[in-house]
Amino acid sequence: MAVFLLRGSKRGWAADKLRAAEVVPFASAGQIAGKVPMETLFERFICNFIRRGSLEIDMPSGRRISAGDGAGPPLAIALRDGTALSRLLRNPELAFGELHMEGALIVTRGSLFDVIVLALHNLGQKGEARWMVFLRKLRTRLRRLDQRNNLLRARQNVSHHYDLDARLYSLFLDEDRQYSCAYFEHPEWDLETAQRAKQRHIAAKLLVGEGARVLDIGCGFGGMALYLARVCGAQATGITLSQEQFAMASARASASGLDRPPEFRLQDYRETGDRFARIVSVGMFEHVGLAHYGEFFSRLHAMLEDDGIALLHTIGRTDPPCATNPFITKYIFPGGYVPALSEIMPAIEGSGLIVTDIEILRLHYAHTLRHWRLRFMAHHDEIAALYDERFCRMWEFYLAASEATFCLGQNVVFQIQLARSVDAVPMTRDYIAREERRLREAEEAAFTSLCP
Repeated sequence: MAVFLLRGSKRGWAADKLRAAEVVPFASAGQIAGKVPMETLFERFICNFIRRGSLEIDMPSGRRISAGDGAGPPLAIALRDGTALSRLLRNPELAFGELHMEGALIVTRGSLFDVIVLALHNLGQKGEARWMVFLRKLRTRLRRLDQRNNLLRARQNVSHHYDLDARLYSLFLDEDRQYSCAYFEHPEWDLETAQRAKQRHIAAKLLVGEGARVLDIGCGFGGMALYLARVCGAQATGITLSQEQFAMASARASASGLDRPPEFRLQDYRETGDRFARIVSVGMFEHVGLAHYGEFFSRLHAMLEDDGIALLHTIGRTDPPCATNPFITKYIFPGGYVPALSEIMPAIEGSGLIVTDIEILRLHYAHTLRHWRLRFMAHHDEIAALYDERFCRMWEFYLAASEATFCLGQNVVFQIQLARSVDAVPMTRDYIAREERRLREAEEAAFTSLCP
């Protein structure tokens, strides 16, 4: 989701080349290892990598080493597996998460989040191991191959993450099951308040009128479409590739009591042929894939009415284009990618759409992810009963690593407003605040009527 190895034996020369690249640096280390013990090689690596901060490592042999300049809170980890050193030397960005997931890397002082922040502070610093830089550059060169999200692969990738037991998401999301960045007008807000504010903020930018036909691409559990129908009076349609999300969203629509409830479809955006006055997509674009950006925005242009407005809400990177973290790709979001703005804009420009507004939400997702992580950990035993301890540790790493990237400003959220006509929205942004005030009043009436 935020911080994202090509996998499988059927990916031809690219996969073979990447596997060879992972082995070559370690093979070189192995040649030296005949004269230099593995622990010494690892100590040289970790002390050269962790130059800022304070980290102690208890080695599998029982020996303890220290790395960093002593600044910041003292942190410590213990490596409990004899293969941990070689795995970390070969591909640290993948092995770090895997070892934690397997219980072979234990944080003994501080938190997992603290250790990840420390690692990210040092990643990319001068003196970083050359093979780490090489692997990252190679993954970047080959990233399009792992993002060939045709109709079949898109469904498989979505199912991998979103078709988990629906009870899992109920344990750490807000009551409306919004699985995307909330909008914290005040940092102290609770998650429910901030998620409602996100819906309101997006609806205000869309200027949704009574009866307007609205498409929600990647509708999740249906919350956004239900908001637009209930509060704005929209004729909403939501599409998703997740069986679990489709089933829950449809059930929620049936139970909504609305005269005109949203319609939900198990459908890809490339299969939708209707036209809409408004189109919104929240937290779905990360799954489109670089090779399909042109196709995505061309479909938006074709589906949007001449005077229509679209709003794209997506995670983005502030760094130059890079590759998805290999742990995230392998275990969490296969085929996923967090783009730079420079990768999105050419596809928009080639589609015929006009960018009418861009807003950068910076620390909002850090706050959101912190709420999710703390709720997830509070329900650890229930989640372990649904799955197992390995799953819990895998998701703890995913949530902590994602939160860290937003805290450090490496990832943000782009809200890009689009239109076919230059005069589709007012000339100044004042209308957004006015619409939010109007929608807040409409919410009070709409949601009060739900109370017995």
